[in-house]
Formats: sequence, C-alpha cells, structure tokens
Amino acid sequence: MTQEYQKYYVPEQSPWPIVGAVGMFLIAFGAGSFVKELSSGGGYGGYLLLAGMSVIIFMLVGWFNNVINESMSGLYSPQMDRSFRQGMSWFIFSEVMFFGAFFGALFYARMFSVPWLGGADNNVMTNAVLWPDFQAIWPLVKTPGGGETTAMGWQGLPLYNTLILLTSSVTIHFAHTGLEQNKRKQLIGFLGVTILLGCIFLFLQAEEYIHAYTEMDLRLDSGIYGNTFFLLTGFHGLHVTLGTLILFIVFLRVLKGHFQPDNHFAFQAASWYWHFVDVVWLCLFVFVYIF
Repeated sequence: MTQEYQKYYVPEQSPWPIVGAVGMFLIAFGAGSFVKELSSGGGYGGYLLLAGMSVIIFMLVGWFNNVINESMSGLYSPQMDRSFRQGMSWFIFSEVMFFGAFFGALFYARMFSVPWLGGADNNVMTNAVLWPDFQAIWPLVKTPGGGETTAMGWQGLPLYNTLILLTSSVTIHFAHTGLEQNKRKQLIGFLGVTILLGCIFLFLQAEEYIHAYTEMDLRLDSGIYGNTFFLLTGFHGLHVTLGTLILFIVFLRVLKGHFQPDNHFAFQAASWYWHFVDVVWLCLFVFVYIF
C-alpha cells in the first residue's frame, strides 16, 4: 500500500528565541530592582524594565512578521497547522500553571498562614512569639511594621472592568463567527470593539492603581495582602496588554485581507488567549476582590 506523506516546513534558524530570552531577563531583573527601589529610592530598575518590555515588543513584531510571511507564502501544511494548535494549547496550559502558582500562594496565606499567626490549630506559641496582637482576618490590612492600608472593594472600577472583559468575550466570539461565515464587516467591527474594550480595561486598571497608591495607601509592600493583590492583578494586566497587542496585529491582518473561513488559526489562537485572560479575571474578581 502506498502511503502519501504531507510536506512539513522546517524554518531556518531564528534569532527571536534568544532575543525573547534577553527581554525576559531584563524584565525580571528590572522588575525586581524597581520593586526594591520603591522603598530605597534611586536606581535603574524602571529603565531596565522598560528596556525589557521594548525588547519583547521588538521580538514579537519580528517573529510575527516571519510567521505571517511563511503562512502567506503557502509553506504550511495541515500537519503544521496541527503543530501550531498543540503548541498554543500547551502555552495556555503553562499560563494556567503560572496563575495557579499565584492563586496557590493567595489561598495558602488566607487558609493557613493567617489562621496560624492568629493561634489556630494549636499554634498559640506562634501567635504569642511572632505577633501577639495579631487578628486573623482577611483582607489583612495591618502590616507587621504597624502600618495600615485599605482593602480594595469590588464595586466601582473592578466591577466595570469585569463587565468590560465579559463583553469583550462576546464581541470576539461574534468576530470569529463573522470570519467563519465570511462576513468581513462583522469581523472587522467586532474585532475592533474587542481591542477597544481591552484598551479601556487597561486604562481603568491604571486608574485603579493610582487610586490605590495615592488615596488608599495600598501598595506592593503593604504586607501579604498588597503583595498578592498587585502580583495577581498586575500579571493579569500584563497578559491583557499582550492579548490586546496580538488582537491588534490580527486586526491589521484582517484589514489586509488575510484569513479565510477554513484557514485562520492565527485568529483562533488569539481568540483562545483572550478567552483565557477573561476566565482568569473572573477568578481574580471573585477571590481577590469579593471573598
């Protein structure tokens, strides 16, 4: 029996992985230095953080450009498409584990550390030695140094952002439906609205952070509550930024006439990622803001 093999395109060596690694190193080192400098003042952590973000954006633009050119040149086969799907699935799974670690830290602090400091489960000596006047309540608005902060409520900006992201999931779905039905106006309109909603979300989150720092005295160094609040919401904001950038690139491709009803995995991958960040935000809204 004759077996027919499909071609499988193997690209040439790419510089983009090492460029991305350099960008991630600058982001990690710069972010750590920047957080440390918040209390001490001075330093170059903020500049390193911005440099790392710039390198990542440069990497994304270059890498996306290469992949788009390869795709439009007809170099990809159905087997290559399946490889892309597997790669995107594993990438989203790794992101689930990433946020799972931060949610795990939040739940550990709330369910174990805080009660133990309060003397629960026969930890009376822990309470007496480490923090005699500690009150085991969450959110923990009093820091070990004696400072006090204010918990961020779920009303107002957090609720507005939740409604915005839920709406964006609907609009990206209708954009995908328009693409599958070859309705280009519907595709362009709903995709543009999705990008706009993503930008509004980021703007409102920046407003929330400014309000937290200037009026609520809620900061990254405000004990375990401030740590978990800003790490979870901040990393989610970073993912929304990346998702909005990806959707914008897809939008530019749509305007150029790219994607067909039966061949549009790049759009589908962007849609998967956007739905993922929406689900993560719902979990954040429930466990960080409400409970």
